[in-house]
Amino acid sequence: MKTSEIQITYKNQIPLSERFQITSSHSADEYFKEIWDEDLELRESFYVLFLDQKNRVKGYTLISKGGISWTVVDIRIIFAIALKSLSTGILIGHNHPSSDTKPSTSDKNLTKKIKDAGDLVDINLLDHIIITPEGRYFSFADEGLL
Repeated sequence: MKTSEIQITYKNQIPLSERFQITSSHSADEYFKEIWDEDLELRESFYVLFLDQKNRVKGYTLISKGGISWTVVDIRIIFAIALKSLSTGILIGHNHPSSDTKPSTSDKNLTKKIKDAGDLVDINLLDHIIITPEGRYFSFADEGLL
């Protein structure tokens, strides 16, 4: 019987002592702004940070890049990467090109779905950060929405 081999790899190339540690929504916002591409004010994108037990960033990935006012997020991809990288926590972030930091109903529903999925596999959703081109951000954790 012929079958294809599936490989998804995670290779740590940064020593623990040099990994960025998420300590607050402000530090998460800083990290997201460092990795975000030039489309911050043009179209929505969705990133995930994968964390170890001390909330140090193991790595990140761009999950999706969408249009002016929304982007599609497949939760299965987030958790496939989180499980393969043996992450114990994740932090999600997306941008609002409109500069409005207020989360939409869709943002709230997606956050709940990701949190619930993480609870099933013991991967903690630490926060969902919405960033804007003007440098402001919204934290679901800070606002008690997690």
